[in-house]
Amino acid sequence: MGFFDDALKNAVPGGDLTRPLIIAAGTLLLGKMLGGGREPEPQSAGAPQPSAGSEEGGLLEGLGGLLRKLQQAGQGDVANSWVGRGENAPIQPTQLGPALGQQTVSDLARQAGISEQDLLAQLSKALPGLVDKLTPNGRLPTQDEIIGGTRH
Repeated sequence: MGFFDDALKNAVPGGDLTRPLIIAAGTLLLGKMLGGGREPEPQSAGAPQPSAGSEEGGLLEGLGGLLRKLQQAGQGDVANSWVGRGENAPIQPTQLGPALGQQTVSDLARQAGISEQDLLAQLSKALPGLVDKLTPNGRLPTQDEIIGGTRH
């Protein structure tokens, strides 16, 4: 989990990482919440596909699921700015909540032990930097880059 840990440490301005934020971001991006879990996701061109033999979930699937959810909710330009090189566009908690979905927000808030409003406020500040750090080459990382922590 070194690749994720490194990205998380550098994602939040001022390094203000709270335990609830770490729990929520880890669950969101490393878990199965947005990837292969509850409801079938339409596959879009360029969306990461789980590699054969990989366990369901994981960073590629979680990160890809988050980006798909944002695109489907009309926040594609915002999400693309996080992945692309250049300035990261902000996202408001009121935009992030509907993109993630009420069930996901409720589940994350419960697991993190904070209110849904606090969760969305913290994630809206952290996700632009976190996704940016997880996509240092302007694209989703490969499985090899994640495993080896390689950044080109």
